[in-house]
Amino acid sequence: MVNLIIDNQSVSVPEGTTILDAARQTNIRIPTLCHLNLGTLKLDNHVASCRVCVVEVQGRRNLAPSCATPVSEGMRVTTNSRRVLSARRKLLQLMLSNHPMDCLICAKSTDCELQSLAWEFGVNAQAYPHGERAVFPIDKTSGALKRDPSKCIMCRRCETMCNEVQTVGALTAFGRGFNTVVAPAEMQPVVDSSCVYCGQCVSVCPTAALTGVGYINETWNALFDPTKKVVVQIAPAVRVAIGEEFGLPAGQPVTGKLVAGLRRMGFNAVFDTTFGADLTVVEEAHEIIERVTKNENLPILTSCCPGWINFLKYQFPNLEYMPSSCKSPQQMTGAVSKSYYADKMGIAPEDLVMVSVMPCIAKKYEADLPEHRHGDLRDVDYVITTRELAKMLKESGIDLRYMPDETFDDPLGESTGAGVIFGATGGVLEAALRTLYEEVTGNDLEDVNFTAVRGMAGVREASITLNGRTINVAAASGLGNARKILEKIEAGTSKYDVIEIMACPGGCVNGGGQPYSHDRVEVIEQRIKGLYMIDGWQKVRKSHKNPAVQRLYQDFLGEPGGEKAHELLHVTH
Repeated sequence: MVNLIIDNQSVSVPEGTTILDAARQTNIRIPTLCHLNLGTLKLDNHVASCRVCVVEVQGRRNLAPSCATPVSEGMRVTTNSRRVLSARRKLLQLMLSNHPMDCLICAKSTDCELQSLAWEFGVNAQAYPHGERAVFPIDKTSGALKRDPSKCIMCRRCETMCNEVQTVGALTAFGRGFNTVVAPAEMQPVVDSSCVYCGQCVSVCPTAALTGVGYINETWNALFDPTKKVVVQIAPAVRVAIGEEFGLPAGQPVTGKLVAGLRRMGFNAVFDTTFGADLTVVEEAHEIIERVTKNENLPILTSCCPGWINFLKYQFPNLEYMPSSCKSPQQMTGAVSKSYYADKMGIAPEDLVMVSVMPCIAKKYEADLPEHRHGDLRDVDYVITTRELAKMLKESGIDLRYMPDETFDDPLGESTGAGVIFGATGGVLEAALRTLYEEVTGNDLEDVNFTAVRGMAGVREASITLNGRTINVAAASGLGNARKILEKIEAGTSKYDVIEIMACPGGCVNGGGQPYSHDRVEVIEQRIKGLYMIDGWQKVRKSHKNPAVQRLYQDFLGEPGGEKAHELLHVTH
């Protein structure tokens, strides 16, 4: 152990610990902007570029960046001297001198870490109002991710997340001197880069340099259009996260309250994307059985996550034949709403507007893909994130804490526990295994809990024996872990038959459209617990036992994997 003194307090910490971490162990807060360490997510950004965390070290002439300075025996550190506080204030003033002063209309107002620190340090006026400022064009070319480089403070968090954690490699430092900025190579538009729209860069950006493209205005316009019937679907991960925006604990389910709030906003029907998840399981199970029986194109890879499918397309194009051909639950729900539901209600498909509430930025990109259109009609018209919906609810004067519990609308509102856990890493695989077991063996599965594929570990493995055949499965959380599995497949050393991959570490509960959080790992774990709690409450916990899904096949689709099902619910990668 290394012994040192911080602000006259004796501290003992392991060798290699930074001053910042040593201070945190004694509840001494040192402000940071560029530093971010999310251990479970394998993110450690300590580039020491912002210098906001500087401290005085006795015997050292210059101020030390606490996030990148290791402790040493007998070190004496002062974190709040006049020199330190003055330096931090000056650094913030210099950052703001090269930053747009549009806080009132900024997408991250009240969520911006730079704004919060400026307020804490009393930086309430421009110290250098006439200085030169770097200005870059805003990029919304993808329809999903918005880049505003003029707000970049070069913290490099997004670069670390994109390149080291997700291994996508879409972002890098570009330019020199005053005009340096983090961007795709050669400052190309995002839509022309290898970006997969997982949104993890958005989750860690301290300012609004990276946000999602918003569709709030388009959604309001649809709701106020008397010629349209507007329906909405809610993803599983939204119900255990949106409560945080209203002061509720992370992971607390607010499903019924959310349904009530959406009705009061004016939606004509409120559907559950979990219905689409159950439908996905039925179709995917049929496809798994077919491919395993024929021993062709194995392993089969789940296809619910558009971020991960993009990753495969850019990084492993030779494996594009492996994902399931099933659409995601969002797109299945949209397709069924504009066919089966529209016909049932006597609504012309062109007069039906489908809005989906997603935890994910990639879903905005997915909804606009040509394979998710029927003629000129999109399966899903507008995708808004959990954060965007929270803003709309507040704009409507709706506080979820005081909403009554209401139920989803039929016929796309009935769901099972298996569909709910799609929002957690391992959940898609577990839901599929519950159905696969019964479909293949014909026996009733009494214990539906496949705990081996749960958790936050990067890769979880399990095996299940079906009629004498051992099926090896794996769930990968985050694209960095997905890369490891895909490299094994390319090398011919993979032992798996079925693999679930989610782009975001932890699954959809950690999507780029979820509420921002400073205690991120703990929050993700609580959201996952919330989903499994809902699963445990459900009377039906197997997707193929969903009565509404069974009626859909009887009345409209025919057989799973049949001609009608393929037309509406499948794509060609």
